[in-house]
Amino acid sequence: MHALIVAAGYGSRLRAVSPSKPLTLVQGVPLIERVLRAALDGGVTDVTVVTGHEGERLERHLAVVAATLNVPLRCVRTPDWSLANGHSVLTGAEAIGRRRHLLMMADHLLDPALIARVVAAPEAALTLGIDRRLDNPLVDLDDVTRVRTRGDRIVAIGKHLPDYDCYDTGVFAVDVRFHDALRDSIAAGGSGSISAGVEALAACGEARVVDVGDAWWLDVDDPRALDQAEAALAAHPRAA
Repeated sequence: MHALIVAAGYGSRLRAVSPSKPLTLVQGVPLIERVLRAALDGGVTDVTVVTGHEGERLERHLAVVAATLNVPLRCVRTPDWSLANGHSVLTGAEAIGRRRHLLMMADHLLDPALIARVVAAPEAALTLGIDRRLDNPLVDLDDVTRVRTRGDRIVAIGKHLPDYDCYDTGVFAVDVRFHDALRDSIAAGGSGSISAGVEALAACGEARVVDVGDAWWLDVDDPRALDQAEAALAAHPRAA
């Protein structure tokens, strides 16, 4: 399966550590390289990366990584990386076309088993890998995107949901219906975030979930999370 990886943002909370968030070293390996390796181990066959901030530097590094890993990888540059992440998704969508694909974040370390579960999910407009472990110690409750479900369908999603039953792991399987929902949401004055596109599909019952079970994941968004990642990988070198 193809994967679209969003790697365009500024990464302000890790700026003091690295000028390029995707190139931030975790146990000596750039974050995005760990994401790519996990994706390949989880069933991804080729990749599109949306770049933006520090784009040239990131693209040069990715060319080397792609050759080393022998993976077909294409970079596309978003016109304005300061916009919400849904705009980066639509930049990538132009390169991908109508085929079903994974949507992933460049700052989420992942167990390949998590990716494999999303890849194997039944086809839908959108399927989100969710974590029902509300006591997961690796989750930052002040930053995580919360999800409320009914059965295998998303009812609501957002960072400030007061009533929720799982977390968004940042791995989706989507098709062109998600791209269309995102475009329509932006045209209607929406935030332009990925979550806004998910909300639009959820409103018509087309946003589904798959439970990732005990699979390991971590959003590396700030120095605290980076320290967690370093510690976790030191203890479990094959975790991501």
